[in-house]
Amino acid sequence: MKRAYYNNTILGFLTEDSNSILGQLSLNHTNRSLEELQRNAWIKQIEILKEELKGIDGSIYFEFQIPRMGKRVDNIIIVEDCVFVVEFKVGDDAYGKHAELQVIDYCLDLQNFHEGSHFVKLVPLLVATNAKFTITADIDNVTELKDVAKCNKNGINNNIEKFTQFSDHKIDIEKWENSIYKPTPTIVEAAQALYKGHKVEEISRSDAGAINLSETSNYINGVIRNSKFNRKKSICFVTGVPGAGKTLAGLNIANQRMNADRDEHAVFLSGNGPLVEVLREALARDLVLLSKRNGERINKKEALRRTSTFIQNIHHFRDEYLKQNVEPTEKVVVFDEAQRAWTKKQVSSFMKRKKGIENFDMSEPEFLIDVMNRHEDWCTIVCLIGGGQEINTGEAGLEEWINAFEVNYKDWEIHFSTTIANSPDYIKSETQRKWLIENGISETDLHLSVSVRSFRSEQVSAFVHELLELNLDNTRKLYSKIKKLFPIFLTRDIEVAKNWLRTESKGTERTGLIASSGARRLKAFGYDVKNEISASYWFLNSSEDIRSSYFMEDIATEFDIQGLEIDRICLLWGANFYLNDNEWKYQNFKGSKWQNINQDVSRNYLKNTYRVLLTRARQGMIIFIPKGSDIDHTRPNKFYEGTYNYLKEIGIEELF
Repeated sequence: MKRAYYNNTILGFLTEDSNSILGQLSLNHTNRSLEELQRNAWIKQIEILKEELKGIDGSIYFEFQIPRMGKRVDNIIIVEDCVFVVEFKVGDDAYGKHAELQVIDYCLDLQNFHEGSHFVKLVPLLVATNAKFTITADIDNVTELKDVAKCNKNGINNNIEKFTQFSDHKIDIEKWENSIYKPTPTIVEAAQALYKGHKVEEISRSDAGAINLSETSNYINGVIRNSKFNRKKSICFVTGVPGAGKTLAGLNIANQRMNADRDEHAVFLSGNGPLVEVLREALARDLVLLSKRNGERINKKEALRRTSTFIQNIHHFRDEYLKQNVEPTEKVVVFDEAQRAWTKKQVSSFMKRKKGIENFDMSEPEFLIDVMNRHEDWCTIVCLIGGGQEINTGEAGLEEWINAFEVNYKDWEIHFSTTIANSPDYIKSETQRKWLIENGISETDLHLSVSVRSFRSEQVSAFVHELLELNLDNTRKLYSKIKKLFPIFLTRDIEVAKNWLRTESKGTERTGLIASSGARRLKAFGYDVKNEISASYWFLNSSEDIRSSYFMEDIATEFDIQGLEIDRICLLWGANFYLNDNEWKYQNFKGSKWQNINQDVSRNYLKNTYRVLLTRARQGMIIFIPKGSDIDHTRPNKFYEGTYNYLKEIGIEELF
């Protein structure tokens, strides 16, 4: 794939006519409304670089694409063993903090996702053309991406000489250019990129993970086209390991169908309120910025209205069609985390308390199917199912969906992942699994088997599973494989944990504190999990905002963070789930004391809570285990020491 609008050897660039270079840049630039502004910037860049690169041997690229971020680097200049990532601020007389973070982010993207840049020397270089002075930066800090090289229009040549003076080899340009790009965007970045028109192949990894995602999307699109052509109703159950990209697959399907035929009114639905809030807000902010750049004016309210047609809260969808018995507008609906839909008992209780409806006799899955079944011709439901991810009382799991078809909707065509038929994690009843096998269509492409959340390691979810199952030997083996790629540390000091997050993260890599909503006695350390946070502020706002995750004052729980992820986390381990005598103990805090949790279903919810929390980080985590107290009966040592010793026994290093 051609990644740059223009590329050449430096010698070729120096000898080529400036108008020819400008013509190639303009030809590849699609945003006509910005052409004059962009054209002037390019003219100035070409003029400066033609002067500054004299006598230098290497290669140059203009507008180098970073699809995961939906952006392009102004210039990449490769000389000797260095890749200079250059951000121009034409006309600026100061070095802006935002621009510094941006150019570091470009370097991190290349370092993490571009195979040819994994082990090269990356140099972030910020050029404020009208700045009075070039700022001298420490070479090591810059190449470790802790700082940025900064210069005015006359300092580029000097910086190139400075960083290449001790070079002992040259980068193989052809190999670097042809290297595979394997991005793993956050779900927020993915939603933004898809909404802008990028294809899933551009923003996701080009190895097994992307192949898996593409095959899943292709299969579902085939089911939709077949249902449409043959006027029938169908459902697809998609499964996947934690972090395999189920939500990405769902967003991709909704986006593809929205673009293929707007009359299908494809929509992405989720019962995960924080996820919906964060995605809508991110898309709306993006739309406002994009419209401003294009010379249009869309206010935030209008932007939110537009993005809300693409992503909706499943409960609002339910309530809309509860009011009136009409055929829905939507022909294709994608239900994210469908295992979290409510049981009949939970819906009945809610309808009675909140809606004043007596004797409501359907589970949420059955009602949602019933709504779509109102279509006279065709429709398709896509259910994204995460096994072992139910974290709240009243969540139905997959059984309620299957039960609805078994009892009332036998004319629907059911497509399901082969994993569902083979694993009790999804359907515990052998009789129900047998019915599904006999009445549905099993398909391997409906299972996403490769974790793409943690691009550092695809074995993190397996490690977490073995850890929670107390399989010490397996956990140790997996930890030894992942610890260099996905660092995990342990501490008894929360300030040590916060300092680790700050020092390890670069650019705008996001950090934050997370804990179980049941970890009530973390209040003794100044962290009250009952304090509600604004998910969109926590996940999207900058490091200067005290409400953002960066500030490490507000703590996110499993309900805030499920389905989302950040680069590095500190998990504050609570006394509600602790190890004693080689078995997990389950507790719930009520009033002023702990109560044992004895019901198996409630225990599973709590264990799944910690499964969710332990799989939220993309690049690493530190686990804070508090110390017990001799004067607080709610925090005895036994609530913490067993868990602490277990993690130490696994081999996790403690930081002091």
